[in-house]
Amino acid sequence: MKNQDTSFLNHPKVLLSLSATELWERFSFYGIKSLLVLFMSASLMQGGFGFSNEYSSAIVGIFSGCLTLLHFLAGGWLIII
Repeated sequence: MKNQDTSFLNHPKVLLSLSATELWERFSFYGIKSLLVLFMSASLMQGGFGFSNEYSSAIVGIFSGCLTLLHFLAGGWLIII
């Protein structure tokens, strides 16, 4: 352990690539969610679904809420089992 390369803020060097990967994953996830709202609210002539901004935002919000609740529920079942 004493020969470990700690050139990234006094942490192991591999933590830099792990942090960059996590940052890119979150950036992509939230970026795709906003693009999904824009796609659903675009008119049919523009290739979208033609939903209102409120309706498409509600769909994405419900989707995000279900994803968050799934983590809690699935994690709770795994702990019980």
